[in-house]
Amino acid sequence: MIEAVRLQKHYGKTKAVDDLSFTVRPGRVTGFLGPNGAGKSTTMRMILGLDTPTGGDVKIDGKHYVELKQPLRKVGALLDAKWVHPNRSARSHLKWLAVSNKIPVSRVNEVLEVVGLTEVAHKNAGGFSLGMSQRLGIAGALLGDPEVLLFDEPVNGLDPEGILWIRQFMHRLASEGRTVFVSSHLLSEMAQTAQDLIVIGKGQLIAQTTTEQFIADATQDTVRVRSPHAAKLREILAAHATVTDDSASGSLVVQGITAQQIGELAAESQVVLHELSPQRGSLEEAFMQLTKESVEYHAH
Repeated sequence: MIEAVRLQKHYGKTKAVDDLSFTVRPGRVTGFLGPNGAGKSTTMRMILGLDTPTGGDVKIDGKHYVELKQPLRKVGALLDAKWVHPNRSARSHLKWLAVSNKIPVSRVNEVLEVVGLTEVAHKNAGGFSLGMSQRLGIAGALLGDPEVLLFDEPVNGLDPEGILWIRQFMHRLASEGRTVFVSSHLLSEMAQTAQDLIVIGKGQLIAQTTTEQFIADATQDTVRVRSPHAAKLREILAAHATVTDDSASGSLVVQGITAQQIGELAAESQVVLHELSPQRGSLEEAFMQLTKESVEYHAH
């Protein structure tokens, strides 16, 4: 478990992290979301003892990271995929990490196999693509078979097969009772990966909840309806719900009643329906709605 209590990090007058408290539970994949400049990377660096908090505290299973004698056995992390000596092979890079934490060198081949780098293990990391570097970073995080894992933008540079692999892999790690904390800007991927969310903006907590509840709280479900008698259907539905036109598809978008209720109303009036499609709110919509006041730079 990761627990932050009133965590702060100031750079002069700039508050990168401002009185931030949250808990990352084991057995779940927890997504860490926020606009650029929200303080996500700074927070992760403080969890790992790379930055010292200005105030507050953050612990991993009740201990500060610096108190861990063999940290890779407790915590695995990927913050920067390119943090590897370019002239070291993938295997050599992992070997020195293993030796430094008294991890059996045999574990190196195991994690190389897990991430799919066995065939290129002898090649220098400086020649790796971003996707291959991400896989090597994940291998390093897994080296000590840790209980807690932190990943910062782990799917950057991965192809679709790689993205699917890491999504399924994170779910498997969480199902084993591990704590999995992952930040990403790919909201469509986070919607499928994260079971819980911690959302911050301008260094402050916006929400900590399940992904499903976050979406439900910030968006409205709608129903898309098409009919050859659209005008008559609009009149019927307007008495029970909010109805708008989607000119691009020639359909009606209905908010406030269910698809079942729409079908029953249409049947009572003998109105033919060509489409009746419930539309769920998306994580992207919810994120944009709740973080719009926290965006540092707005495009026009």
